Amino acid sequence: MLKINVRGENIEVTEAIRNYVIKKLERMNKYFDVNTEPTAHVNLKVYPNSKTKVEVTIPLPYLVLRAEELNDDLYAGIDLVIDKLERQVRKYKTKINRKSREKGLKDFVAVDEEITDDEIENELRVVRTKHVALKPMDVEEAILQMNMLEHDFFIFEDAETNGISIVYKRNDGKFALIETGE
Repeated sequence: MLKINVRGENIEVTEAIRNYVIKKLERMNKYFDVNTEPTAHVNLKVYPNSKTKVEVTIPLPYLVLRAEELNDDLYAGIDLVIDKLERQVRKYKTKINRKSREKGLKDFVAVDEEITDDEIENELRVVRTKHVALKPMDVEEAILQMNMLEHDFFIFEDAETNGISIVYKRNDGKFALIETGE
């Protein structure tokens, strides 16, 4: 049986909201073995622009299910997150069960639908390879290049550290930097 922990940021989690989340997450119980009692951590956020963000994390042995949805309507966001979680479970069922058998566990996810190895392979297939020449530049120039190319991320050689770095645009519209190295 799934335990559910609901908390809110900039929103009061009313009994109606809590009951809706619990009702929707109870659909996930069919995917878990009766011997496992995972806890679903639900975080509801409301931003100043009236957008809502629903984040659900369900840590399982050797796997973490996680989904998030940004939406104008809180209830629609909850529905979409549950749909994403169910797709994740169905998609990785074969892989999860194989891994759990290797670890000596019984199947901790019980799903009626089987997904073949070919379907997983097609899902993870590389459809395009691109070679890039990394030019030394600073972070600001990398962000300008990324915006000019209208990409969500940009790989470059950091002129200061001589290491490979990546800048990317976050969901909140701000930029973040990933640096490689020791």
